[in-house]
Amino acid sequence: MKLSLGPIPYYWPRERVMDFYKAIETAPVDIVYLGETVCSKRRELRAADWLELADRLSESGKTVVMSTLALMEAESEQLALERLVNNGRYMIEANDATGLGLSMGKPFVAGPHINTYNAGTLKELADVGAVRWVMPVELSRDILAAMHAARPEGLETEVWGFGRLPLAFSARCFTARARNLPKDSCELACIDYPGGLSMSTQDGKGFLTINGIELQSADPCNLIEAVPELLDMGVEVLRISPEPEGTEQVIQAFRDCIDGTRSSAQAMEQIRGLYPRFSNGYWKGEAGMNWQESLSA
Repeated sequence: MKLSLGPIPYYWPRERVMDFYKAIETAPVDIVYLGETVCSKRRELRAADWLELADRLSESGKTVVMSTLALMEAESEQLALERLVNNGRYMIEANDATGLGLSMGKPFVAGPHINTYNAGTLKELADVGAVRWVMPVELSRDILAAMHAARPEGLETEVWGFGRLPLAFSARCFTARARNLPKDSCELACIDYPGGLSMSTQDGKGFLTINGIELQSADPCNLIEAVPELLDMGVEVLRISPEPEGTEQVIQAFRDCIDGTRSSAQAMEQIRGLYPRFSNGYWKGEAGMNWQESLSA
């Protein structure tokens, strides 16, 4: 099983992004997804910067994939997407219908934001060029097992193994609204929240994370104890989504578990203290925010 690193979902300053990927050059991940998937106003890095990063990571032995926006809202964004799809060097992860349409006929990854909920859709994606599909984060273990078994030959399966779950996207910007700013004059407020803006219920319990136009889960999803089961299924790729802190330790823990140098329980102990809480409810077919300590129970 290969280990992938998803695109950074947050708005970080340029220096932080560069430092993060400098460390990733030697991290034990096989695939790195790059690019902006949430908001086109986040322009700390230009297209040329992303391609330069892609070249550096590729030279260090990583397979690089360029990810597209999950919600297209303007013609200018489509023009930028066309340039990205035609970069001539790196495969695309299509995350919406526009990206999917422009990628057809070329090898591409159907990202986690594409509605892929049955074997018929998998066949249609494979017929137009998809070489990998990423399971939508709200699907369960049982649905994964059925779809993975029914996928067309040659189509790889990737599962979201760790990170806050992308639950919804909106044409409105939640972060700008929280700062009482209009979306068009948001003052790039997201850059003040490197891990998103936590939202709690009235009784103080973590509920969601606001990240620009995206709503994420409050807690990172953590499927490290499901790794043995995913290996048995023959899932080809497991994804780690970057968080502001602890990503390198999480990568190492998953790597150790995949390689069999640590058990899933031992790997869990490696990352237990990095975050206040985890979630794995969707994997069990329950409310996504639930957390069950032992997935085999």
